[in-house]
Amino acid sequence: MIERINPRAVEAEVARMPEPDAEARAHSLQLVSLIRDEIVAAGGRIPFDRYMELALYAPGLGYYTAGSRKFGGAGDFVTAPEISPLFARCLARQCRQVLEDLGGGVILEVGAGSGVLAAELLLELERLNCLPERYLILDLSPDLRQRQRETLEQRAAHLVERVDWLTAFPDTCLSGVVIANELLDAMPVHRFRYADQVLQEQYVSWNGEQFQLVWDAPASADFARQLAAPLARLAGVDEFESEINLRAGPWLAALAGCLERGAALLIDYGHSGAEYYHPARNRGTLMCHYRHRAHSDPLVYPGLQDITAHVDFSAIAEAAVASGFNVVGYTTQAFFLMGSGLDELVAASDPNDVAAHLDLVQGVKQLTLPTEMGERFKVLGLTRGWDGPLNGFALRDMRDRL
Repeated sequence: MIERINPRAVEAEVARMPEPDAEARAHSLQLVSLIRDEIVAAGGRIPFDRYMELALYAPGLGYYTAGSRKFGGAGDFVTAPEISPLFARCLARQCRQVLEDLGGGVILEVGAGSGVLAAELLLELERLNCLPERYLILDLSPDLRQRQRETLEQRAAHLVERVDWLTAFPDTCLSGVVIANELLDAMPVHRFRYADQVLQEQYVSWNGEQFQLVWDAPASADFARQLAAPLARLAGVDEFESEINLRAGPWLAALAGCLERGAALLIDYGHSGAEYYHPARNRGTLMCHYRHRAHSDPLVYPGLQDITAHVDFSAIAEAAVASGFNVVGYTTQAFFLMGSGLDELVAASDPNDVAAHLDLVQGVKQLTLPTEMGERFKVLGLTRGWDGPLNGFALRDMRDRL
């Protein structure tokens, strides 16, 4: 089903957003000044992907590199590991399959958020008698690395010594499992518009008082070639706006350079290419999150809100193959969790412990129902130097849709 965004509803949601306090507003204004200075230095505008990169990752000021709380009920959004420990417990069973078949190895989590997934995954693997040799966390944010350490010390203190933090992919070749949960959606994207057979790129400019979104000719002559596949799907469409992630390819190539044997699990909300660039989705997928409110204005409160775009899993799969991976599975989060032992975990719950059982059931609903995360989130399975198959894709494999 194709979702349609109501612009008036988005404007109303922005109007209802709570005002930041004085400290947060001052922080945002610092980032505004930094971005504005770069726009001036660049001659009056920067491509949208550069604006998104600065808004999210500018050192000490970007959304992910500053100190505000992002995850959980007190933040801007809630991720699957925080909804229910069942997410990590199922993922642990998939990791166990790979680690046992490889005869051991490491787990590398890229973008570990609050650290809840790392803690719960390690605890479950310990229960399964299948702890990895090392648990590596690659995260660029000093604030998040500190929070991850605190989470691990609170939930799994005896396992913290098994964890190492990285700021780049390791130079040595790894054997094991790579996990990226809600990482790809936060990669900066280019935005484009195709109307009357004319291709334009989106930029961000400064009008003396505030940022503005501007459409103009692409900055690179190579832009049209990179958009060849999406544009081929838009033949006959009058006007279409959307996004393209040109950073995922180099990221996958870097990942392939350090993963010698094992599997990678990429978990995110997104679509196949045909669904992503469907004529009915003619305003793209860009979405922003501020204090549990979703809207589509990326210029609101720079540094205080998340900016994301859905994942084009067809493009990710193609880039993965080009980097030397095998694509071994693609399915919904619901089917992946069920293939990874969700039913057995629920069946083992004691219904006489009413509070715990109800909490478990509620978590299952949020993780698997189509109206919640069950179908919006997908899982792409990749392998390198190891054949698989992966149990999580046994119930339903949708690679034919990529």
